[in-house]
Amino acid sequence: MATMSVAASLQHAISSEGLWDRGFPTVDVQRRSRIRMVPKRRSGAAPLLEAGTNTRIVPVCSTSGRLNQIERTSYKRAANSRNSQSTIHLKAIVTVGRKSRLPINEQLLDKFDVVADRLGLANILLQLVSTEIDPKTGSGKRSAPSVLYDWGEKADVVADKIQYTVEWKVPGGFGSPEAIVIRNNHQSEFYLETISIRSNHDDRITFFPCYSWIQPEKLTTHPATERVFFSNRVYLPSDTPAGLKALREKELKSLRGDGKGLREDWERIYDYDTYNDLGDPDRDKELLRPAIGGNSNFPYPRRCRTGRRPTKTDLNLESRVEAGGRVYIPRDERFDPIKESTFIDNCMKGLMHKLAPAMAARLSNTNFEFKTFGDIDRLYSDGLQSSFRSSSECKREKSSGPLSGPSMTDIIRQLPFINNDTFSKYPLPDVISKDKFAWMRDEEFGRQVLAGQNPCAIERLKAFPPVSELDPEVYGPQESAVTAEHIEGELEGLTVKQALQRKKLFILDYHDLFMPFVQAINDLEGRKTYATRTFFFLTKDGILKPLAVELSLPPARKGERGSKRVFTPGNEPTKYWLWQLAKAHVCSNDSGHHQLVSHWLRTHACTEPYVIATHRQLSKLHPISQFLQPHLRYTLEINGSARMNLIAADGLIASSIDNSDADPVTKLMFKLVGTLSLEYCFNPGKYSMEMSSAAYKQKWRFDQEALPEDLIRRGMAERDPKSRHSLKLLVEDYPYAADGLLLWSAIEEWVADYVNIYYGKDASSVVNDHELQKWWAEIRFVGHADKKHEPWWPQLQTKEDLIQILTNLVWIMSGQHAAVNFGQFTYGGYIPNRPCVTRKLVPEEGTPEFVEFTKNPQSYFLSMLPNPEQATAVMMIIEALSAHSPDEEYLGERKARWSSNRAALDAFQKFSEKIRSAEKEIVSRNKNPNLRNRNGAGVPPYELLFPRSGPGLTGRGVPNSVSI
Repeated sequence: MATMSVAASLQHAISSEGLWDRGFPTVDVQRRSRIRMVPKRRSGAAPLLEAGTNTRIVPVCSTSGRLNQIERTSYKRAANSRNSQSTIHLKAIVTVGRKSRLPINEQLLDKFDVVADRLGLANILLQLVSTEIDPKTGSGKRSAPSVLYDWGEKADVVADKIQYTVEWKVPGGFGSPEAIVIRNNHQSEFYLETISIRSNHDDRITFFPCYSWIQPEKLTTHPATERVFFSNRVYLPSDTPAGLKALREKELKSLRGDGKGLREDWERIYDYDTYNDLGDPDRDKELLRPAIGGNSNFPYPRRCRTGRRPTKTDLNLESRVEAGGRVYIPRDERFDPIKESTFIDNCMKGLMHKLAPAMAARLSNTNFEFKTFGDIDRLYSDGLQSSFRSSSECKREKSSGPLSGPSMTDIIRQLPFINNDTFSKYPLPDVISKDKFAWMRDEEFGRQVLAGQNPCAIERLKAFPPVSELDPEVYGPQESAVTAEHIEGELEGLTVKQALQRKKLFILDYHDLFMPFVQAINDLEGRKTYATRTFFFLTKDGILKPLAVELSLPPARKGERGSKRVFTPGNEPTKYWLWQLAKAHVCSNDSGHHQLVSHWLRTHACTEPYVIATHRQLSKLHPISQFLQPHLRYTLEINGSARMNLIAADGLIASSIDNSDADPVTKLMFKLVGTLSLEYCFNPGKYSMEMSSAAYKQKWRFDQEALPEDLIRRGMAERDPKSRHSLKLLVEDYPYAADGLLLWSAIEEWVADYVNIYYGKDASSVVNDHELQKWWAEIRFVGHADKKHEPWWPQLQTKEDLIQILTNLVWIMSGQHAAVNFGQFTYGGYIPNRPCVTRKLVPEEGTPEFVEFTKNPQSYFLSMLPNPEQATAVMMIIEALSAHSPDEEYLGERKARWSSNRAALDAFQKFSEKIRSAEKEIVSRNKNPNLRNRNGAGVPPYELLFPRSGPGLTGRGVPNSVSI
């Protein structure tokens, strides 16, 4: 029965420590059907039965497949000493992840590896390294290499994870094995998850969290680079055991590279470069884009270096990824199989949604537009059958007889890859799921500023009228056109001066960020925008009431005044619809700011240098590296994909599919869909990354990325020692801030507890930690080199400095990203609520456009919104980006046995309990009828900062990292 339980355990991949705890044998396995019997083995090297005989073979190998003479002698000496009382017998359970989808070439290599492993011609070797120094070598003592058992025998086991065993014999004075050296003599890489070692001497278990791809030695440098893994016991550099010091330095050096050459997919090199690969001028001069970062015109954080060849057009620009290729990121940063499968599935589902309008536009001479709000509604209900039909089709259907030809819709439905039940229907966004028309109301407009997809842009108005900092000779008068007369009637009896003094006036100000780009954007085909200011008043009920919208255009010529128009709410039909048009322009600017600044810049681009520097400068033996590991997960992968597909000119999908190996149907599908870049989907168009750079230059400060400091900077909170979190929110019902501070406080306490474990005794331990100092210096002087001379950078001198820095990092990578990412489909999935593009300006009296508007304001409103292609493109993107993967790790969760330090484990348990307590408080707040920004008829509860979530589109969940 025990042997059958082991077989079951292999298929269901129970943890290695679970096997030890249950006392299961590590070698004897009985398997039925596809899992055949493996004979019991003696301890020592892994014996194999030679085909057709009873002879046992001890497999030996080197980089070419056999152990060299020195290793064979060492191996034999260890075997001969097995009966010595001073010999310690060590056994390990090694957990390896399996790929779910193998290309043909990898399938063939795997079969070759199985045969070679069974014959002992090519094995996986593991060698222990002790904390003690070997006097003969001057480095850590090493065991003889040992072979990973049963690779060939378990080749047919079907499971996501497989567990193997390894055995070693070491002398009694070997010391503590806290590093493992691995050599992969197979032809294929494999994914090593964990190693758990147990000694027969004292039953102590040493755990190694690996989570890394092990490349074949044939791919690594010559002489071959051995892979090193350390146990979950960590040390400050000055406390590193003598036997591990050389390996600590060697492993870090191997990750840095030399900054030269093309990076290969299998490498693990972390290095920096600018965003000089966004354009494709060799294909089309219209796709030329400037390098972002590394110059005073366009400062920006650095990204991961790939080393691709320069373009022919400009040697300072990097060429795009070759057709069918993948952008380089270090191998261990790629998605795990479950995450990759989920991400691909979500993207394909969104692609199917996008396919209908794209094909409709390309297979018909008719311009497809949203004629009524019902056309938009049917995206979520009837799907293809009644959406995107031209007026001519509708008329033809009414008059058609039995001999009428098929419609364009009928043609689309006949394509072989169409599934009418799944491809053409979007899930219903929460913003309209309970109240279909809530998005049109002013109260909802104000609520979303505090609890929507971009809740970190609203500011308290500190002076009236607000004044621009731009050059008036170039951009017109600096002073806002909104006057007291525009708004005083809506201030509950207060004057503007009184409202300012009582801190009741607020502003959503996109004037100075957008104004320098407005003329260039309006010169683009199908784009019309303004520089906007939106004014709000905090009512006695605690809601933000919109007062006025100011829409500004730059002067046509230098020295002229330009245009400033002010719109206010009204019930008279014309004024009411003009107000709706003005709000739509504000929402479009807010959507662009959200994607390019709040989301991409602040949580993705600015985070990438933190990830790179951590791998380059902090050893896996470092306690801060151990602390940060869950917060680095998948960030480089998702950023690399975004750089290739979303923020690049024209995207990669349309430009690369022609010369790829895709099948003809897939090529057709992708060509019909076309580009999916943010340039296509959002108003700033080709100037998107330049605008993101401008925001980085004007606003970004590391110290003010801390949630409390950000709230204070925007005037949304004031320091108050008597208030909870020592902050007083000026808008009490501010869901993003209120829930965010719950998480911030829990993170800050957890960081302080952890830092005090390792740096609490010696006041100089932080400044004397050379790895930590190099890490922080690299983040500032290399990762954010364009802002390296700013005076606001924290000085890393004390443990209080370290606590501040780490709390910032964890908040940005977890809570801040969740707040601006997972509500994208909730609010942006209904295009009239948050239009990504506006295609017309607000009409002025006396113009033909105004006559058109007054005849049918609803039709004019819809014609100003994105067309069906643009709308479904952005819906496809945000649907995929708003979904959680089944393997997600949320705030307050970590992989088992991440640390061997009892104090650290207890501190994390305390943190987890604080996070669970925060969840309960968020649930309670969402039930409070007095909090109208998160409770009420048709109002979605605010759950974007609710830590845990299931997979899919949930509108909640705070992952540990920027993982999507």
